[in-house]
Amino acid sequence: MGDYRSLIKHRYLRVLGYSGIIFMAFSFILLIPVLFCFFFPEEWKNSTYFFESALISFMVGLMFRIFSRSEVNPVLTVQDGVITVLMIWSGNIIFSSLPFIFSKTLNFTQAVFEATSGWTTTGLTVVDVTKISKLLLVWRSLMQYFGGAGFAIIVCSSIIGPMGLGFYRAEGRTDDLLPNVKKTAKMIMIIYVTYAIAGIVAYKLAGMSFFDAFNHSLTALATGGFSTKAGSIGEFGNLRIECITMILMILGTTGFGVHFTIWKGNFRAFIRNPEPWLFFTIISIFTPLIMLKTSGVVFKSPPENVRHSLFQAISALTGTGFSTVSFNNWPAFPMMLLILLMIFGGGMDSTSGGLKLFRIFVFLRIIIMEVESFILPKGIVKSYSVWKGESRRFIDSSMVMEVLLIFSLYFITYIVGVLVLLGYGYGTLDSMFEYASALSTVGLSVGITSPDAPTGVLWVETIGMFLGRLEFLAVLYALAKIFRDVKKVL
Repeated sequence: MGDYRSLIKHRYLRVLGYSGIIFMAFSFILLIPVLFCFFFPEEWKNSTYFFESALISFMVGLMFRIFSRSEVNPVLTVQDGVITVLMIWSGNIIFSSLPFIFSKTLNFTQAVFEATSGWTTTGLTVVDVTKISKLLLVWRSLMQYFGGAGFAIIVCSSIIGPMGLGFYRAEGRTDDLLPNVKKTAKMIMIIYVTYAIAGIVAYKLAGMSFFDAFNHSLTALATGGFSTKAGSIGEFGNLRIECITMILMILGTTGFGVHFTIWKGNFRAFIRNPEPWLFFTIISIFTPLIMLKTSGVVFKSPPENVRHSLFQAISALTGTGFSTVSFNNWPAFPMMLLILLMIFGGGMDSTSGGLKLFRIFVFLRIIIMEVESFILPKGIVKSYSVWKGESRRFIDSSMVMEVLLIFSLYFITYIVGVLVLLGYGYGTLDSMFEYASALSTVGLSVGITSPDAPTGVLWVETIGMFLGRLEFLAVLYALAKIFRDVKKVL
């Protein structure tokens, strides 16, 4: 028992140490919005909210670091990683909510909801973007950008070094792009920053102001969906802006492993990856089906129908949540199609949520495997594989179990969330739509999520966003490990 107590002590000191490093680094991220005061001098009065929040984050991180100074180990196990990720994400969400609270823009529940929506790249919001500070608008975009990149992975792997695989795995990442996590994190940031800059330039050329271009490039690439406009992308009424947004959304929903095959010029591996093919297949099927029931009812002309149906379909499947229209007068059939697209989700190891296209492809392969095993003569064993990034992986029992487990946890959580919304008196279709949007970290809304939403609704959506972003298993593993450690000590 004494040895186990010592093991637990060292584990949680390591967790505090790594969390302290992240919280201290995070304090500097909190100061980035202040830079915009040089462009908007009237915002200096709002900068104090960020200085105060940054100071709190830094001091908490420093205390954690001092308390666990002797426990920093370059090797981070997966068990340490899941607990550390849970603490870091929880802490970052709390620190991120402080500017909203200090500015009296939101109450505690609303602020935590907004911060969770930002860090999980969901995009559901309870703020009136026409009335809040520009610094808070920038902060919302930065939360989604760094949340999509996996800020904790980037910073921690840069400090910990090449042995931080446990941290990388704990955030739901599975693509090993390069021989170690530090190089992988660096490559992710190179890809991410390059696309963001290209997006800003493209938006600016399309007619956006620099402020709007900066914010929308970050949130589109992060498949986040936060906008500086109350009417989202639709408020611009600009086809070029919508096309640029669709490109950025597709780039954001593409897994980093697939991006890496393109950057290396390994087009053979890119073609073998099933996710891009599955993505465009789904879009090519669902978009005409949506158009079928919105033609003449929602949209009067065929070009208008194609334009908006395609945009909404891509936004739903990529998990971005930008919209160009209101869903108030949409029939039930296209709404159900959007719900399915949100549930499907985007690419593995991307900024998207949902079940993920890779798992859906594996699930379809499992069905084919079972049918063929019934048809083929006895004694014949056929192996199945799938490409992921630059590697070929065989579909074994562990992969099948993981897919089925994730699917089960997703739908159990989804059903519970929908029932809670139904309990608050919302309609069945609206409840299904809104919670699919929260759980799959999408951001499309039928109006349930609002400043006037009941506290219980906001918290159940907050939990859904958190679980959806961290892929269920990381949270369950962390909570189970903490519970087991506490039980052993007591």
